[in-house]
Amino acid sequence: MGLDNGGHVPAQPSPESLSRLSEGISLLLSRWTALQMAIENEWGGKDSRQKSEQLAADIFSWFSQSREPHYIDDLENMLDENMVLSFNTDIEDGSIEKVAEQLIVMHEDCQQGNYESIEKLRKSNFGKVALSQNRQIPNGIPIK
Repeated sequence: MGLDNGGHVPAQPSPESLSRLSEGISLLLSRWTALQMAIENEWGGKDSRQKSEQLAADIFSWFSQSREPHYIDDLENMLDENMVLSFNTDIEDGSIEKVAEQLIVMHEDCQQGNYESIEKLRKSNFGKVALSQNRQIPNGIPIK
């Protein structure tokens, strides 16, 4: 009596896929405008950077430790709750949904040994094009 793997129940991940997933999570979060503004402006206090690192670790654990199916709504709730509780910030620009969707896709790709999205993030990380619904001007300050 095995589990039906059709419901996105994760297979046993390889060490490489776990390593790549961890890197991908960190790269994606480093490009999320709302989170980066919270860190830079210390909306979560002086330990804002550590709080963002803990968020990355929590997301990684959620993907790697759970044998249950991963639902995007749960990930969106985790991101939203973290931003509210850790950074006193309510994000309403649609970026939580975008980040959650990209994380879910990245996780599914890693399970299949496809690391292309992470490679793209790594190669383009120098530009740090931020994820946000807001338009950006060259110095990175959002325009509403």
